[in-house]
Amino acid sequence: MRYLWALFGLLALALGTIGIVAPLLPTVPFLLLAAFCFSKSSERLHNWLLSHPTFGPPIADWNERGAISLAAKRLATISIVVVFGISIAIGLRTTLLLVQAATLSCVLLFIWTRPNS
Repeated sequence: MRYLWALFGLLALALGTIGIVAPLLPTVPFLLLAAFCFSKSSERLHNWLLSHPTFGPPIADWNERGAISLAAKRLATISIVVVFGISIAIGLRTTLLLVQAATLSCVLLFIWTRPNS
């Protein structure tokens, strides 16, 4: 079972790493998932991830205070606006736009109500 947790952790870490350069893919949720998976599989990988200079601080911010950095909040907001704009531009039905707007508004509300790191 430890190998399965490690595999999921590595997959989540890969997706989080891609999310650093791909603005529509979230980074921190995948890093949190990787940390969880590594805590179940490998103390060495878990400690490496938490002490990593790039990946460690957002995980520590979330674990200690439930905080999200201001830069991450801004990037998430821009990404959400771009995605919604694309949805409008391609002409999605009004019903789908309303569902998407409600969902994305809830996501933004959650993000912006978290403390800044």
